[in-house]
Amino acid sequence: MPSDQNQAAFQQVISEAYNKGNYAVLNDHFDPDFTEHQFGIHATIEGMQGDIHYLRTAFPDFNLTIEDMVAAGDKVWARMTARGTNRGGFMGPPNGKSFEIAVFDTCRFQDGKIVEHWGSPDRFALLAQLGLLPRQPDAGQ
Repeated sequence: MPSDQNQAAFQQVISEAYNKGNYAVLNDHFDPDFTEHQFGIHATIEGMQGDIHYLRTAFPDFNLTIEDMVAAGDKVWARMTARGTNRGGFMGPPNGKSFEIAVFDTCRFQDGKIVEHWGSPDRFALLAQLGLLPRQPDAGQ
């Protein structure tokens, strides 16, 4: 599969599944037996659909923007920006706070399908921006 087709498939997963909630695209671009390397993400298409649905429920305005994408051989690498507002509840009730974090993804393709995925969202920045990290006591206390 040419690199440009792999990039187009990756871009469609992001724009359709993550940004619009069109989960059918996952069946189009993921091998049913794909390997997931990102902590906390399910390694089935149905599980991934549930993971994305959870994100889109917690952050109804959730959006991923592909900032950079490179392909070589059977792999596609992307640097993205994820944005959203906690209106549906995330690790507690909704608090209305917004976030903007970096996400790095790598996908390996075989026969036109994603067979491996690695993802690295900046979860520490996410929790900090949503006010979900313990606060440090003031230096004078």
